[in-house]
Amino acid sequence: MNFNYFKNIAGTVTLALLLVIAVNGFAQNGNSDENESIYRDFKTELMWKANVKIGTMINVGESKRGTRRVIPITGGTFSGPKIKGEVLPGGEDWQLVRPDGDTELYARYLMKTDDGTVFQILNKALMHAPAPREEGGFYVKSVIDIEAPVESPYDYLNHAIFLGTLEMPQLKPNEAPYVIIGVYKVL
Repeated sequence: MNFNYFKNIAGTVTLALLLVIAVNGFAQNGNSDENESIYRDFKTELMWKANVKIGTMINVGESKRGTRRVIPITGGTFSGPKIKGEVLPGGEDWQLVRPDGDTELYARYLMKTDDGTVFQILNKALMHAPAPREEGGFYVKSVIDIEAPVESPYDYLNHAIFLGTLEMPQLKPNEAPYVIIGVYKVL
């Protein structure tokens, strides 16, 4: 075996590793203030608000992760500056009330625009109600994944990150239960 051959390979690998470490260190440290500043003040654009009708909650019960429950999505409507339509029945909101009291929501449902295009919504949310004497108020926010047909006028929905809000309105007598979901594109 040729010892110099292995020595040259080891030297080349060491030099390559040092170069990678130097480049990564420069990229991470050289512009850290500039990189952090682009995330300080996120800007969003309202895409739509949806009035999502919900059915009677199914209490699955205690699990190893907390209390599991499912809420059927029975329909609704949505409207925004560039889009409107209906929430199709058949979706569900799977919820987990964790041992710490927070609730994780995972909703999956379909929406249909006025021109007949159907797309899928996956809405993952966290709901936190403050304990007595805890600072801050009620908190609920979500991350929304939208899957629209690629050859539709709504393909642009496949190329962005969306955040969501959830409101639970005070129902009027004999009014069917619903929630209001706001969908915002991160610019």
